[in-house]
Amino acid sequence: MAARVGLVLPHALLASSRALTSCRARARLPNPPPTFPTTYHRSASSSAASPPRLRSRSHRASPRVLPVRSMASGNPYAAELAAAKKAVTLAARLCKTVQQDIVHSGIQSKADKSPVTVADYGSQILVSLALTMEVSGPFSLVAEEDSEELRKDGAEEILEEITDLVNETIVDDGSYNISFSKEGILSAIDDGKSEGGSSGRHWVLDPIDGTKGFLRGDQYAIALALLDEGKIVLGVLACPNLPLSSISNPNGSSSGNQVGALFSATIGCGAEVESLDGSPPQKIGVCSIDNPVNASFFESYESAHSMHDLTSSIAEKLGVLAPPVRIDSQAKYGALARGDGAIYLRFPHKGYREKIWDHAAGSIVVTEAGGIVTDAAGNDLDFSQGRFLDLDTGIIATNKQLMPSLLKAVQDAIKEKNQAASLL
Repeated sequence: MAARVGLVLPHALLASSRALTSCRARARLPNPPPTFPTTYHRSASSSAASPPRLRSRSHRASPRVLPVRSMASGNPYAAELAAAKKAVTLAARLCKTVQQDIVHSGIQSKADKSPVTVADYGSQILVSLALTMEVSGPFSLVAEEDSEELRKDGAEEILEEITDLVNETIVDDGSYNISFSKEGILSAIDDGKSEGGSSGRHWVLDPIDGTKGFLRGDQYAIALALLDEGKIVLGVLACPNLPLSSISNPNGSSSGNQVGALFSATIGCGAEVESLDGSPPQKIGVCSIDNPVNASFFESYESAHSMHDLTSSIAEKLGVLAPPVRIDSQAKYGALARGDGAIYLRFPHKGYREKIWDHAAGSIVVTEAGGIVTDAAGNDLDFSQGRFLDLDTGIIATNKQLMPSLLKAVQDAIKEKNQAASLL
């Protein structure tokens, strides 16, 4: 078994900063579930044979994922939204366990130099499983991970860890009488190889958005959206470390606040937030600030993910007085949608191509909360062109009142930056 170390989380906002329940070993499977190497099936009746024991892990108890229920009438994507919520909540269960028990050998390096953990793979598998079980019809998933690295020599230990994590999470949740073989794990990961596009329905998933934040013990999100005929029609963001209450300082104390937020939105139906533990959803809306001086803005925690010098110039031109609020992942979209801040700025370094899963879920949560999300030229984001999101320079989001002045400041700052670069 791969060695494990405990993760010391740095600040009180994090879910794991609350008192842990007493740890316990994983129980045996109550009945031996069938093993599906490459496909998913509905729960089947089980035999009385004694099942094999799964690997024991210490973890904090999590609430059982509730069954999908019918949503309010008038939402044409009610069933899909319910399934999406269930999928990301199930994935969040696994991610919270792993964040407390990081597996050294499970950390790899992707081509874009961002770390990936066994939780990335496990999250993607569980989301794919839940969607397949809960939503009828053709299934297409555009997701971040594939199984290439796990099929290489030397990856057997990581693959075993992923297989155990996924099966243990399914057992603990109790919704499905299913077990994965190692080959089934690989096949399930590769279900996310769809290219998306402008026709048909495609789920769009980032299994862990903000992997560096995840490994630091900071903010991350499981981000899932539905693309229908080229348009994003629903999105959900599971943010296990984000407080339900408003954040003005993400590194400050959150003593007494409930942690773990689930944002959701469906086209034409508004945006909501609820607890990952299952509290009733509450309608949310972007802030109504119309004077940039009173605004605060979100940007990426990592300077490698966004040009902080450019965002600083934009803020100066707007007259923004508050320092930037730097948070990992699409949790920024959720915080913006409920009015925690007024502006979100993202300007990747030259040569980086945005992927659709980096913004699909977050963008609809903001727009359904009354906000606007565009590229630096003021164009709507186009998610219909495959796995990449080709756009002008960067992404900006704010309310309708601030967008005209924000757009002007952005374009002026970019022009100055380009002029300065041409003189070098």
